[in-house]
Amino acid sequence: MTQEIMDKAEKALASARILLDAGDSDGATNRAYYAMFDAALAALLWTGVGTAQERPKTHGGLIGSFGLHLVQTGRLPAEFGRSLNRVQELRLTGDYLAEPVPLEKAKWAIEEADTFVAGIRQLLANPKS
Repeated sequence: MTQEIMDKAEKALASARILLDAGDSDGATNRAYYAMFDAALAALLWTGVGTAQERPKTHGGLIGSFGLHLVQTGRLPAEFGRSLNRVQELRLTGDYLAEPVPLEKAKWAIEEADTFVAGIRQLLANPKS
C-alpha cells in the first residue's frame, strides 16, 4: 500500500510542476503540499502507524503524527517536519485567501516537496528499525 501512496505523491509532484509552468501558483502549491501529505502518510504506514483505526483524520493530525513517529524518533531530520508545516501554511493561503501565492514561493514549495518525497522514498527503501 505504501507504494501506491508514494506513486500518488509522485503524480501530485508532477502536477505541481505542470501547474507552475502554466503560471498557476495556487494550484502548484496545493499539489506540492499533497505530494508531501501522501508521502508523509506512506511513511507513517511504513512505521506501523496508519491502520484504519490509527490513521490521522485531519491534516493537523497527520502532521503531528509525522513529527511524533518520524522526526522525534530521529528517522527523519527536523527540517522535514518544518517543511511540511510551512508548505501546508502556504497551501492554506493559496486555497482560502484571495491573494495568490507568489510564483517564487510556489517554486520553493515544489522544491521542498521534491526533497521531502525523495527523502521518504529513501526511508521506505530501508528496513524498519
